[in-house]
Amino acid sequence: MNRLAGKRVLITGASAGIGEACAQAFAERGADLLLSARRVARVEELAERISEEHDVHVHTARLDVTDSGAVASYVEEIATANLVPDILLNNAGKAVGLDLLHEGSLDDWEDMIDTNIKGLLYVSRAVLPHMVARNSGHVINIGSIAGRWVYPKGAVYNATKFAVWALNEGMNIDLVGTAIRVSSVDPGMTETEFSEVRFHGDKERADKVYEGTKPLTGEDIADAIIYVANTPEHVDIINLVMMPTQQRHAFVLHRE
Repeated sequence: MNRLAGKRVLITGASAGIGEACAQAFAERGADLLLSARRVARVEELAERISEEHDVHVHTARLDVTDSGAVASYVEEIATANLVPDILLNNAGKAVGLDLLHEGSLDDWEDMIDTNIKGLLYVSRAVLPHMVARNSGHVINIGSIAGRWVYPKGAVYNATKFAVWALNEGMNIDLVGTAIRVSSVDPGMTETEFSEVRFHGDKERADKVYEGTKPLTGEDIADAIIYVANTPEHVDIINLVMMPTQQRHAFVLHRE
C-alpha cells in the first residue's frame, strides 16, 4: 500500500547522494517535495527532472542549515504558503577529514558540528512546532553506524553522529503523547560524494575507500527511508541500521 501519495516531504541536503535519491523515490510514490541545499542550481536541475517525470509539486530553495536565521525564515516562508511538510528528512550532513584527534583541523570539526548537530537542531526546532500544532508528522533523521561504534581517526564525526542518535531518542521521548513519529536510518558504508568531501576533493583517495567492496548506494538508503515513511501511522520505527552484505560491523568488512 502506498501511503505517501499527496504527502509533502522536506529534504535537506537534497542536491546529491542520499538526498537526491530520496527526492526521486518520494516523487515516484506521488509525494510533493520541498527540496533544499546550499547548491541550489543542482536542486533546481533535480526538480526540473522530477517535474518532467512525475505529476508532483516541487519547491526548491537555497538553504544553509548551519544558518539558524535562514532556517527560521525558510520555514516561516513555507508555513505562510501552507507548505508545512508531513515528513521532514534531516539529511544534510558530512564527514570532513580523517585524522587523529590531536592532529585534527578545528575548521573541519566546526564544519561537522555545525552541519550534523546544529543544522539538524535548527531545522527540527523550526518545523516541529507546526507538526505539534496539527498533531501529525514524521521526522526521519539520517544517522550512521558511526553513531554506534567509534572508529580510528573518526572521533569528531563519530561524536556528531552519536549526537544524532541521542537527538533522535530525545525527540521521541519529548513527543510521546502526540501522533508525531521520529525515526533514524543509520547506514554503513555508502558510496556517494561523502568520501570525496571527507578527503577535501581527493577523488583518488575517496575511490580507494570502496575498492573490493559493493557498498550501499543512495538508492539503497532511499528504499529503506521509503519503507520507514510508508508504515502505518500507529507504527514508529525508531532506528533502522543497514550495511552492505560485505560489512557486518564498523570494523568488519570483507574486500575481494
